[in-house]
Amino acid sequence: MPDRNVVSWTTLISGYVNQGWECGGSSLFCEMRREGIRPNEFCFSSVLKGCVMKLDLRFGVQVHGEVIKVGFLGDGFVGSCLVDLYVKCGELGNAGKVFYSMPELNAVLWNVLLNGYAQLGDSRETLRLFCSVNEREMKFNKFTLCTVLKGCVKSGDLTAGQVLHCIAVKIGCESAEFLGCTLVDMYSKCGLVDDALLVFSNLKCDDTVTWSAMIDCLAQNGREYEAAELFCSMKRAGLTPNQYTLASLASAATQLGVLYCKTIHAYVYKYGFESDNVICNAMITMYLGLGLFNDGYRVFNGMRHRDVVSWNSLLSGFHNKGTCDQGNPTCDQGIPIFKQMLVEGYTPSTSTYISTVGLCSSLTEINFGRQVHAYIIKDSLSSDNNIGTALIDMYAKCSCMKDAEGIFNRLYTKDLITWTAIIAGYAHNSQEEKAIACFCQMQTEGYRPNEFTISSCLKACSGIASLVIGRLLHSHAIKSGNLGEVVVASAVVELYGKCGSIEEAELIFSGMDSHDTVAYNTLICEYVNHRQGEKALEAFKNMLDKCVSPDGVTFLGILSACRYMGLVEEGRKIFYAMSEVYRIIPSIKHYACMVDILARLGRHGEVESFIQQMNVPPDASEFRLQCLQL
Repeated sequence: MPDRNVVSWTTLISGYVNQGWECGGSSLFCEMRREGIRPNEFCFSSVLKGCVMKLDLRFGVQVHGEVIKVGFLGDGFVGSCLVDLYVKCGELGNAGKVFYSMPELNAVLWNVLLNGYAQLGDSRETLRLFCSVNEREMKFNKFTLCTVLKGCVKSGDLTAGQVLHCIAVKIGCESAEFLGCTLVDMYSKCGLVDDALLVFSNLKCDDTVTWSAMIDCLAQNGREYEAAELFCSMKRAGLTPNQYTLASLASAATQLGVLYCKTIHAYVYKYGFESDNVICNAMITMYLGLGLFNDGYRVFNGMRHRDVVSWNSLLSGFHNKGTCDQGNPTCDQGIPIFKQMLVEGYTPSTSTYISTVGLCSSLTEINFGRQVHAYIIKDSLSSDNNIGTALIDMYAKCSCMKDAEGIFNRLYTKDLITWTAIIAGYAHNSQEEKAIACFCQMQTEGYRPNEFTISSCLKACSGIASLVIGRLLHSHAIKSGNLGEVVVASAVVELYGKCGSIEEAELIFSGMDSHDTVAYNTLICEYVNHRQGEKALEAFKNMLDKCVSPDGVTFLGILSACRYMGLVEEGRKIFYAMSEVYRIIPSIKHYACMVDILARLGRHGEVESFIQQMNVPPDASEFRLQCLQL
């Protein structure tokens, strides 16, 4: 062009910025200024838009200087771009200065500043600005309300959100799709599913995003069947699900069974999302949550572009499941997965370390756990409270309480979970006095114990048979309302049983609202400890009648009861039912207990035959030790 003016330059700069070439737009602006062309308000707006897109605060400040120099600071478009730039870069002080220096404040400027505070989750300042809009008698619209509501969602300020909902009803924009979607999201985040459903039912929309938000709300709040039903309604309405819809359904599918999981996987292929990371990560978690490790592996291995979340989904599946069904990989394969992740050059996140440390804790792999701890220190994450708690738990379960104490003392901030981990560690390692002292110190520092803290401390009292302190803790549990929790009530049953008050243990057990496997195991083991085999067998029968699934601890207690009572045939029947009916693989303790049942009645030929038929060849020293203990 023989003659280029500000319009020509602005057109080219705007084109570069709109196509995502922000650096090219900045370079063109500098070249234009070198040629002596004076920018106008549209040119400034385009350049500042590019600065916002790449969060280039340094160049944006220079452009701000040019704006002041040329005299366009009072322009509404330029001012909005400057406010947006400072807000997106976290410079809210400068954003406020530009905002209040504008000669005329319009709705666009208010919305830009409100959106900045909302994105940061500062609901208090967002609401203050919104009230300022009312005080200036400016007309706000549904977009303004939506912006302020997003701030309430991010900060979890339900009361403010409900006030804004009332305003939306008053001005008649409650049924606007994007505003309704934000209201659904807000009530979902606050756990008010019924309110979210009421808002959703009043919306007349064919928007997949809103339907997906409602499905996710139901899935995240434990109403998986309703989420599945709503998905069916969505399909009947002729809407096509997106990857977020299917990811939400995958997170709910674990509670709906294997067939539903396979159905969701089929939908993923039907709509062409099999390569989407969000979906694949959700499906890995879905399959591993049901113990379908081969299917989870298949999804993981089929991913073209894995990310850290993919590896975390795989690791957390091993960590959370702990034990696996026969024929599937066991949880000890989680450690090689972590190693492979490092080999392939992925940087572990906080979640990665928590899952891996949890695996080391479950497997009591202290040597590898120390190596992971070294990686954590190297990545400067040793002060992270969640990682610190996981490390405390690992060292405690591996009987390294000095290491656990060292981590606990070095943490800058401690929460209730951290205190509970160290108390449980002391109780687990027979340092009951320290557990009780730590419990008292925790309360002195203002932390209110939860059901897990109280149950851990009760176990410590059981270990030293301290009935006096145990009664105090029992009273504390009643006062705090935690006695209704099964884990606390079971610990109280164990306390009274260990302290010789089996009648009180029975009374607590009978007063429980519900009984799980742990509760029955506690009562059965205490009956066995008090040589009341008949009551142990009766409790076992009652347990099966109420459809409570027994585990390995249950059968160990029942076999011990048969041993004391000399019930050979009953013991043999229970032992074989353990593997054949309940699919529980007997441990060395179960075998040793069965040998003792036979040996006590002098059936040495049967003992020899039984040992030869054992599926797992015993370690001679361990087997002998178990028999001596029995």
